[in-house]
Amino acid sequence: MPKPEFAADCRRCAALCCVSLAFDRSRQFAFDKPAGLPCPHLSPDDRCCIHHRLVERGFAGCARYDCLGAGQRVTEEVLPGCHWREGPAAAGRVFEAFRVLRNIHAALELLDSAASLPLSSSELESCRRLSRRLAPATPWTEPALAELEDGPVFHEVRAFLESLRGSVARSGQRRLPIVTGSTEAPADRSARPRAAGSGSANSR
Repeated sequence: MPKPEFAADCRRCAALCCVSLAFDRSRQFAFDKPAGLPCPHLSPDDRCCIHHRLVERGFAGCARYDCLGAGQRVTEEVLPGCHWREGPAAAGRVFEAFRVLRNIHAALELLDSAASLPLSSSELESCRRLSRRLAPATPWTEPALAELEDGPVFHEVRAFLESLRGSVARSGQRRLPIVTGSTEAPADRSARPRAAGSGSANSR
Protein backbone atom coordinates (compact mmCIF):
# COMPACT_ATOMS: atom_id res chain seq x y z
CA MET A 1 0.00 0.00 0.00
CA PRO A 2 1.40 3.46 -0.87
CA LYS A 3 1.88 5.97 1.90
CA PRO A 4 -1.38 7.71 2.83
CA GLU A 5 -2.05 11.32 2.03
CA PHE A 6 -1.85 13.47 5.14
CA ALA A 7 -4.71 15.79 4.17
CA ALA A 8 -7.91 15.58 6.20
CA ASP A 9 -11.12 15.33 4.19
CA CYS A 10 -14.05 16.00 6.52
CA ARG A 11 -16.56 15.23 3.77
CA ARG A 12 -15.44 11.58 3.82
CA CYS A 13 -15.32 11.29 7.61
CA ALA A 14 -18.02 10.71 10.24
CA ALA A 15 -16.91 13.66 12.42
CA LEU A 16 -14.62 11.47 14.52
CA CYS A 17 -12.61 14.35 15.94
CA CYS A 18 -15.83 16.19 16.91
CA VAL A 19 -16.92 13.27 19.07
CA SER A 20 -13.97 11.16 20.20
CA LEU A 21 -11.79 14.03 21.39
CA ALA A 22 -12.15 16.10 24.53
CA PHE A 23 -11.20 19.71 25.05
CA ASP A 24 -11.04 22.13 27.96
CA ARG A 25 -12.43 25.64 28.06
CA SER A 26 -9.62 28.04 27.21
CA ARG A 27 -8.60 30.62 24.65
CA GLN A 28 -8.77 27.80 22.10
CA PHE A 29 -12.16 26.35 23.08
CA ALA A 30 -15.27 28.20 24.25
CA PHE A 31 -16.44 25.41 26.57
CA ASP A 32 -15.49 22.01 28.00
CA LYS A 33 -16.35 18.85 26.11
CA PRO A 34 -15.66 15.34 27.41
CA ALA A 35 -14.20 12.67 25.17
CA GLY A 36 -16.73 10.42 23.49
CA LEU A 37 -19.61 12.91 23.46
CA PRO A 38 -20.61 14.80 20.30
CA CYS A 39 -19.84 18.49 20.20
CA PRO A 40 -23.08 20.51 20.61
CA HIS A 41 -22.29 22.18 17.30
CA LEU A 42 -22.34 18.85 15.43
CA SER A 43 -25.35 18.38 13.15
CA PRO A 44 -27.24 15.06 12.70
CA ASP A 45 -25.49 14.57 9.36
CA ASP A 46 -22.06 14.73 11.05
CA ARG A 47 -21.17 18.24 9.95
CA CYS A 48 -20.00 21.20 12.03
CA CYS A 49 -22.68 23.89 12.15
CA ILE A 50 -20.14 26.65 12.78
CA HIS A 51 -17.28 25.35 10.63
CA HIS A 52 -16.83 28.65 8.78
CA ARG A 53 -16.98 30.67 12.02
CA LEU A 54 -14.88 28.53 14.35
CA VAL A 55 -12.38 31.21 15.36
CA GLU A 56 -15.09 33.85 15.67
CA ARG A 57 -17.10 31.56 17.97
CA GLY A 58 -14.12 30.75 20.19
CA PHE A 59 -12.92 27.48 18.67
CA ALA A 60 -9.53 28.33 17.25
CA GLY A 61 -8.31 24.94 18.51
CA CYS A 62 -10.81 23.17 16.28
CA ALA A 63 -9.74 25.27 13.31
CA ARG A 64 -6.10 24.32 13.93
CA TYR A 65 -6.60 20.62 14.56
CA ASP A 66 -5.57 18.22 11.80
CA CYS A 67 -6.22 14.48 11.88
CA LEU A 68 -3.72 14.07 9.01
CA GLY A 69 -6.26 12.08 7.02
CA ALA A 70 -6.83 9.43 9.67
CA GLY A 71 -10.53 10.22 10.02
CA GLN A 72 -11.57 9.33 6.51
CA ARG A 73 -9.37 6.23 6.48
CA VAL A 74 -11.09 4.84 9.57
CA THR A 75 -14.51 5.69 8.13
CA GLU A 76 -13.87 4.25 4.67
CA GLU A 77 -11.10 1.67 5.07
CA VAL A 78 -10.70 0.28 8.57
CA LEU A 79 -14.35 0.19 9.70
CA PRO A 80 -16.60 0.90 6.72
CA GLY A 81 -20.24 0.66 7.70
CA CYS A 82 -19.50 0.98 11.43
CA HIS A 83 -20.74 4.30 12.83
CA TRP A 84 -20.24 5.72 16.30
CA ARG A 85 -23.95 6.59 16.47
CA GLU A 86 -24.80 2.87 16.55
CA GLY A 87 -23.97 2.66 20.25
CA PRO A 88 -21.13 2.52 22.77
CA ALA A 89 -19.57 -0.66 21.39
CA ALA A 90 -19.37 0.66 17.84
CA ALA A 91 -18.19 4.06 19.08
CA GLY A 92 -15.40 2.48 21.10
CA ARG A 93 -14.14 0.54 18.09
CA VAL A 94 -14.22 3.57 15.80
CA PHE A 95 -12.58 5.95 18.28
CA GLU A 96 -9.79 3.51 19.15
CA ALA A 97 -9.00 2.92 15.48
CA PHE A 98 -8.99 6.68 14.92
CA ARG A 99 -6.60 7.27 17.81
CA VAL A 100 -4.08 4.67 16.66
CA LEU A 101 -4.26 5.56 12.98
CA ARG A 102 -3.82 9.26 13.71
CA ASN A 103 -0.64 8.38 15.62
CA ILE A 104 0.52 6.31 12.65
CA HIS A 105 -0.03 9.19 10.25
CA ALA A 106 1.77 11.58 12.60
CA ALA A 107 4.76 9.24 12.76
CA LEU A 108 4.80 8.84 8.98
CA GLU A 109 4.73 12.59 8.50
CA LEU A 110 7.69 12.99 10.85
CA LEU A 111 9.60 10.26 9.04
CA ASP A 112 8.91 11.98 5.72
CA SER A 113 10.39 15.16 7.18
CA ALA A 114 13.39 13.25 8.48
CA ALA A 115 14.01 11.75 5.03
CA SER A 116 14.62 15.26 3.67
CA LEU A 117 17.61 15.71 6.00
CA PRO A 118 21.19 14.93 4.88
CA LEU A 119 21.06 11.36 6.23
CA SER A 120 23.70 8.69 5.93
CA SER A 121 22.82 5.66 3.83
CA SER A 122 22.16 3.59 6.96
CA GLU A 123 19.99 6.34 8.48
CA LEU A 124 17.99 6.65 5.28
CA GLU A 125 17.43 2.90 5.17
CA SER A 126 16.27 2.92 8.80
CA CYS A 127 13.87 5.74 7.97
CA ARG A 128 12.45 3.83 5.01
CA ARG A 129 12.17 0.62 7.00
CA LEU A 130 10.17 2.32 9.75
CA SER A 131 7.94 3.97 7.15
CA ARG A 132 7.22 0.62 5.52
CA ARG A 133 6.14 -0.82 8.87
CA LEU A 134 3.71 2.06 9.34
CA ALA A 135 2.38 1.85 5.78
CA PRO A 136 2.08 -1.90 5.09
CA ALA A 137 1.10 -3.38 1.74
CA THR A 138 -2.24 -4.58 3.08
CA PRO A 139 -5.01 -2.28 4.39
CA TRP A 140 -5.20 -1.66 8.11
CA THR A 141 -7.62 -3.73 10.18
CA GLU A 142 -8.56 -3.45 13.84
CA PRO A 143 -6.36 -6.43 14.87
CA ALA A 144 -3.44 -5.09 12.83
CA LEU A 145 -3.70 -1.67 14.46
CA ALA A 146 -3.83 -3.21 17.93
CA GLU A 147 -0.85 -5.42 17.19
CA LEU A 148 1.17 -2.48 15.89
CA GLU A 149 0.47 -0.34 18.95
CA ASP A 150 1.38 -3.18 21.30
CA GLY A 151 4.69 -3.59 19.48
CA PRO A 152 7.87 -1.50 19.64
CA VAL A 153 7.55 0.54 16.44
CA PHE A 154 6.52 3.86 18.00
CA HIS A 155 9.41 3.64 20.48
CA GLU A 156 11.72 2.84 17.58
CA VAL A 157 10.49 5.86 15.62
CA ARG A 158 11.11 8.11 18.62
CA ALA A 159 14.60 6.69 19.16
CA PHE A 160 15.42 7.07 15.45
CA LEU A 161 14.32 10.71 15.35
CA GLU A 162 16.26 11.49 18.51
CA SER A 163 19.36 9.98 16.91
CA LEU A 164 19.28 12.49 14.05
CA ARG A 165 20.56 15.53 15.91
CA GLY A 166 23.77 15.50 13.87
CA SER A 167 21.83 15.40 10.62
CA VAL A 168 19.67 18.30 11.79
CA ALA A 169 22.77 20.32 12.60
CA ARG A 170 24.21 19.59 9.13
CA SER A 171 20.97 20.71 7.51
CA GLY A 172 21.00 24.04 9.33
CA GLN A 173 17.64 23.39 11.01
CA ARG A 174 17.28 24.55 14.58
CA ARG A 175 14.96 21.86 15.84
CA LEU A 176 14.37 18.17 15.37
CA PRO A 177 10.80 16.86 15.10
CA ILE A 178 10.30 14.43 18.00
CA VAL A 179 7.63 11.84 18.49
CA THR A 180 6.15 12.32 21.96
CA GLY A 181 4.19 9.80 24.00
CA SER A 182 2.21 7.61 21.62
CA THR A 183 3.65 9.39 18.59
CA GLU A 184 1.61 12.54 18.28
CA ALA A 185 2.65 15.39 16.03
CA PRO A 186 4.44 18.18 17.93
CA ALA A 187 1.56 20.64 17.65
CA ASP A 188 0.84 23.42 20.11
CA ARG A 189 -0.23 21.46 23.19
CA SER A 190 -2.49 24.25 24.40
CA ALA A 191 -4.57 23.78 21.26
CA ARG A 192 -4.64 20.01 21.13
CA PRO A 193 -7.74 17.99 22.01
CA ARG A 194 -7.50 14.69 23.90
CA ALA A 195 -8.66 11.35 22.66
CA ALA A 196 -11.22 9.28 24.52
CA GLY A 197 -9.45 7.41 27.26
CA SER A 198 -6.60 9.94 27.59
CA GLY A 199 -6.92 13.37 29.07
CA SER A 200 -8.42 16.08 26.81
CA ALA A 201 -8.30 17.22 23.07
CA ASN A 202 -9.21 19.30 19.85
CA SER A 203 -12.03 19.10 17.26
CA ARG A 204 -12.75 19.49 13.60
